[in-house]
Amino acid sequence: MNKRLENKIALITGAARGIGASIARKFHQEGAVVIVTDILDTKGKGLVAELGERASYFHLNVKNEQEWKEMAKTIVSEFGGLDILVNNAGITGFLETNGPHDAEMVDLDSWAEVMAVNLNGSMLGCKYAIDWMKRKGGGSIINISSRSGIVGIPGAAAYAASKAAVRNHTKSVALHCAEKGYNIRCNSIHPAAIMTPMWDAMLGEGEVRELIKASVEKGIPMGHFGQPEDVAFAALYLASEESKYVTGIELNVDGGILAGAEAKPDPMGE
Repeated sequence: MNKRLENKIALITGAARGIGASIARKFHQEGAVVIVTDILDTKGKGLVAELGERASYFHLNVKNEQEWKEMAKTIVSEFGGLDILVNNAGITGFLETNGPHDAEMVDLDSWAEVMAVNLNGSMLGCKYAIDWMKRKGGGSIINISSRSGIVGIPGAAAYAASKAAVRNHTKSVALHCAEKGYNIRCNSIHPAAIMTPMWDAMLGEGEVRELIKASVEKGIPMGHFGQPEDVAFAALYLASEESKYVTGIELNVDGGILAGAEAKPDPMGE
């Protein structure tokens, strides 16, 4: 029985840890040749060593177009093109910038950095992937947006705005490729409350962490955090031929959050 991504060439950004690493593992398990990219070189190389054959690591800072151009040379010369791109690299800005990030006091330089990584990085990935995929006769671009790309986040204005822009740009890419007859699909995934290192700064440690975690889980209709693998399964569907008639969609992986927290069932059945 063939694996779902047999012989496909897949590049994942921000793949050294968290959701990106889980997607890389899932794609590799399903037969893909996996190109792991990140700025966390040690972790990225460690993941590739774990995966073994059919896995390569390349340093890629997604906000830097010159690095995308260098990546393009490698994709064309070593791989002959690309079948799948997952634009996963992203930052909240809480750890990476000075902030603040609320709508009233937002710092412009911090805003610009979040936009550069989250939005510009995804835009550049789409730009170059279109050329790489045309060489293979088509492909699938998967942009990792967020629940925050659909609703506002008062204390993370830049993050929410960047993810909303990724959501909308996905549709522009999908329509452009369809109009041109490229056979390239582009879809977005919107995770929420997925337990990754991104949550560490918000949850803290020890007893406080468990209290905050429990508080967050009260607002999740399914009652618990998701795991990176939950997003990886969604990405696998969008990367595979099973979604060959799917483009421009938003796939929520959020335990029911965007359906409305009031939809959470009462444990007493009331």
